[in-house]
Amino acid sequence: MKMSENHAPSVGCVVMAAGNASRFGENKLAAVLDGRTLIERALDAVPADRLAETVVVTQYDEVEALALRRGFRCLRNDRPEDGAGRTVRLGTEALMDRCGAILYLVSDQPLLRRESVAALLDFYAAHPAHIVGAAHDGRRGNPCVFPKRFFPELCALTGDVGGSAVIRKHAEDLLLFELGAEELADVDTREALMKLRE
Repeated sequence: MKMSENHAPSVGCVVMAAGNASRFGENKLAAVLDGRTLIERALDAVPADRLAETVVVTQYDEVEALALRRGFRCLRNDRPEDGAGRTVRLGTEALMDRCGAILYLVSDQPLLRRESVAALLDFYAAHPAHIVGAAHDGRRGNPCVFPKRFFPELCALTGDVGGSAVIRKHAEDLLLFELGAEELADVDTREALMKLRE
């Protein structure tokens, strides 16, 4: 069932897959965990049947090819050095006219499950006026859903700043949705990936 059939705003999804991964040392989205790359795992976590549209923002040819094979729209971030703010803006601008909310999904949480993202969307549908963020033990992580009223602020982000900057300004509007710690674990370094492989 699509969110629009649930009397909640239709929700789009931005998959953020454009970073330079400077701490990792190379394109970490091509790194493999248990036979699947991090970007494959990220796209596997998208509950596409629950979303109005999914847009993958990337600088990488191989990510674009994979996204298109999955039936997702792809946007090229030609200035990834500008930071996460540009990726957020590109994705938001692509969806803001047709979606009442947007789910922002990062690409370096390889243990995040599609079922958990769908459950987060259910929680958002029950609280459509709020920002909803995945969390563990009350500590927020990703993904997050932002209602339409926050789109202008998301589009105004600059530098290596993501939606957290908007959340900090509107802490009273944030609701947390608890997930297991492993699903929120991100891979910023080779050491982090090695730990997940253990």
